[in-house]
Amino acid sequence: MTAVQSRNESLITVHNPATGAVAGTVPVDGPETVAAKAAQLVAAQPEWEELGPAGRKRWMLAWQEWILDHADHITDVLISETGKSYVDASLEAVATSDAINYWATHAKEFLADRHPKAHSPVYQVKRFTTAYRPYPLVGVITPWNFPFAMPGLDVPPALAAGAAVLLKPSEVTPLSAVEFVRGWTEIGAPPVLGLATGYGETGQALIEHADFLQFTGSTATGRKVAVACAERLIPYGLELGGKDPAIVLSDADLERAANGIAWGGMFNSGQVCVSVERVYVEAPVYDEFVAKLAARVGGMQQGHDGDTGAMATAAQRDIVSRHVEEATAAGARVLAGGKPTGVGTYFAPTVLADVDPQMSCMAEETFGPTLPVIKVADENEAVRLANDSPYGLSATVWTADKRRGQRLARRLEVGAVNINDALVNVFCPGLPMGGWKQSGIGYRAGGAAGIIKYCRQQAITAPRVPTQKSELLWYPASKRRMGIALAVMRAFSARGRRRFGLRPRNS
Repeated sequence: MTAVQSRNESLITVHNPATGAVAGTVPVDGPETVAAKAAQLVAAQPEWEELGPAGRKRWMLAWQEWILDHADHITDVLISETGKSYVDASLEAVATSDAINYWATHAKEFLADRHPKAHSPVYQVKRFTTAYRPYPLVGVITPWNFPFAMPGLDVPPALAAGAAVLLKPSEVTPLSAVEFVRGWTEIGAPPVLGLATGYGETGQALIEHADFLQFTGSTATGRKVAVACAERLIPYGLELGGKDPAIVLSDADLERAANGIAWGGMFNSGQVCVSVERVYVEAPVYDEFVAKLAARVGGMQQGHDGDTGAMATAAQRDIVSRHVEEATAAGARVLAGGKPTGVGTYFAPTVLADVDPQMSCMAEETFGPTLPVIKVADENEAVRLANDSPYGLSATVWTADKRRGQRLARRLEVGAVNINDALVNVFCPGLPMGGWKQSGIGYRAGGAAGIIKYCRQQAITAPRVPTQKSELLWYPASKRRMGIALAVMRAFSARGRRRFGLRPRNS
């Protein structure tokens, strides 16, 4: 049973994909409703901006407290609409509260005016300022894999910047977003966070009214979003698909590598943009590593109280099935799992050995609980195969040699590399999170850059010294004054004889 049972023009009924039980309903917001909500948010935004970082911090920390106080309820809602296990679902509320604290606490520092130094003595008579003004309305479109945490990554920095935000969650899992916005409303915060629920048409309507658009989802949909934003000439950020590689070197701690890769590949049933989706192991330790990985994955339990939960949709489960079936038909060996369990949308955690790089399980995004493993001759072959992908979101490197790990990290064509770890960068807002190649455009988080992205930068110049009635280059035009200006500019920017308007001796 897919999370959304059927399409209705006015109402979305959400089902638990693990059990088929009805989890709840939300309305389908049409273009007129989206336009009205956008207008209300834009009307409230100037007062929100005027509060400044310190005033906004008070409301954001109150929101954080509401989320922590309602964490158990939020977890229950997450489980009801996604079929996640309790351990997977329980992380989302707390991780979101951590992000809110980070952006609320650091916004004043990150948004402070900058005063660049003059690049030349000619301009030292001027005072330069870079100021940051938020986009009035930020649109955020989030996917179904982390219905509470994904808004938690993108909405808090936009609010901290002083923007109003209209959130459009996936139609597959909209109930958690209802809770996300409900918390903001219940604390009595200014009305600058809104919710628009619906299908693709609702998202399109949001793009029509946003001043900045942040999208997380598939690469195919991301292309359509980019086109729609380009037509309106609005800026956007895209975090898209991934096919993240893990490289296990022969000097690695194989026990830690197997444990870390099992978690990095199976967390949230593999439905993570930065999941480990393909593994390259140096030949001397291939057999030992594969045995350890298969034992770890084969011992995992599924269900509400297990290690992992169900797939969010039947369609996603079927993609996983196809990748495994095509791999085994081409000669791959199943060492653990390999099939749907027959209950809901569960798919057994799977390890595939003797895999070929051309197999769909290695070339296409799976977004499910599979770990295909390839034997490589050395680190150079591992890096070559890891980079041979249209995706470039993140990667992991497993080695006992710190310098070797750092060196390999810089050879990988991805936006993030975790050495002897997995997924950790996602939880660190001081680090940029974004994809190379077809994995995205722009970055979320990354310290000051993560909040400045939601702002328009404004350059302000002002005199440092008492002003005259006219400047050297102002009208009426004068060859003499122009000559003086050019000579001064040459003197401070050129080198050698060119500083004085002379040609080099050998010319």
